[in-house]
Amino acid sequence: MRVYKFIVCFFLFAHVSWSQTNETQKDSAFTPYELLTSYYNNNFKPFKKKSIYIGLGLSLEDRQLENTDILVETILDGDRTKFDLDFKGGYFIHDYAMVGLNINYFQNKFTGRTIKDGDSIQSNAISRGFAITPTFRSVVPLTANERLSFFTDIGLTFGGSSTVSRDVKNIDEIDKTYAKNFNFRAGISPGVIFFAMENFALEIQLDVLGYELNTSTKTTNGGDESKTIRQNIDFNIELLSLKLGLSYYL
Repeated sequence: MRVYKFIVCFFLFAHVSWSQTNETQKDSAFTPYELLTSYYNNNFKPFKKKSIYIGLGLSLEDRQLENTDILVETILDGDRTKFDLDFKGGYFIHDYAMVGLNINYFQNKFTGRTIKDGDSIQSNAISRGFAITPTFRSVVPLTANERLSFFTDIGLTFGGSSTVSRDVKNIDEIDKTYAKNFNFRAGISPGVIFFAMENFALEIQLDVLGYELNTSTKTTNGGDESKTIRQNIDFNIELLSLKLGLSYYL
C-alpha cells in the first residue's frame, strides 16, 4: 500500500547514516541528538539552486482473500499480489524551485475462485503498467534551518497499462479478455518534507486537485472491441491517498 512506501529503504539509509554518526561521536563529547541538530544549523541549504533531488519508492502487497465482495464480483478464495516501484529525480533551477521527473512501474496479479452472475469461476488475471510524470515543485521552509518545509508539486502524468484475464466456468467454457488503458492526469499535490537524518528526508504528500482522462479498450475471445472514455475532475482531501516517501538531497 502507499502508506508503506519507502519504509524498507528508510531503514537501510538510516542504518548507514547512523553508523557514520557513531564514528563521529567517538571523537566528540556531544550527544547524538546534539550532533544531528547541529548539522542543520551549519549552513544547511537543501533547496538552493543547482541542488539535486533523488527519490526511490517501493510498495509490496500479498493478500489472501476469502468471501470478499469487490465491485461486481465476490471472491470465494484467492491470492492477490501487487508491487509498485517509483523512481524520482529533480534539479533545482532556482532557490526553492525544482523541475523533476517521476517514473512508475507496477504489476497486479490475481489467482482464485470468484462468483460472477451467479456462477463459480476459476479466474486468473495480471496487469502491468507504467507512468511518467514531469513535475514542478515549489518549496516554502517552515523552520529557520529548513529542516521542516512545505512543498507543492504540479505534475502531468502520462501512463498506460495492459490486462490479461482468463475465466474458466468449465472445461468447455473459457473466456479470455485483453484490455488496454491509457491515462492522463494533471494534478496538484501538496506535502511536507522533514529531514530525519542529515540529507535524508521523509515526505508526506496528498493528492488534492486534479483532472483525469482515461481511455480503455477491451476484447473478449477475439470478438469486437469495446471502448470506454472517462473524464474526472476531483477536488478533495482523502487520507487514503496519503503517500509516504523517502528522498535524498545532494
